[in-house]
Amino acid sequence: MRIGELSERTGTPRRLLRYYEEQGLLVAGRSPNGYRDYPEGCVNRVLQIRGLLESGLPTRIIKQILPCINDPRAIHVSDATPETIATLEGERQRMTDRIECLLRSREAISGYLEAVRREQRPAAARYEVTV
Repeated sequence: MRIGELSERTGTPRRLLRYYEEQGLLVAGRSPNGYRDYPEGCVNRVLQIRGLLESGLPTRIIKQILPCINDPRAIHVSDATPETIATLEGERQRMTDRIECLLRSREAISGYLEAVRREQRPAAARYEVTV
């Protein structure tokens, strides 16, 4: 398939697909006229790459683990080096720290929204009148 179809099927801009190719994350053949020609399996591969990038992994690490991914939802590593394991452990901790930060931010925003909504209620609803 050509780059436009891959872009449409994965929701990934063409520019990013070219970048993935430059980084060695994606491989395209070339048709006689020089157009990129992607095999069907590239649809899942692009979705894997995007998922890993969205989780916070940099392309250099994705390049290391991408050959180990046999299924779009699972990572199978049979011969991981100690360096790869250490790198992935570090990335996992970084993700954990990021998740905790996001949770704190979500709680802060929730508290802010609660306070704003409380202030926006009509005066009669804000104050309890006792007789």
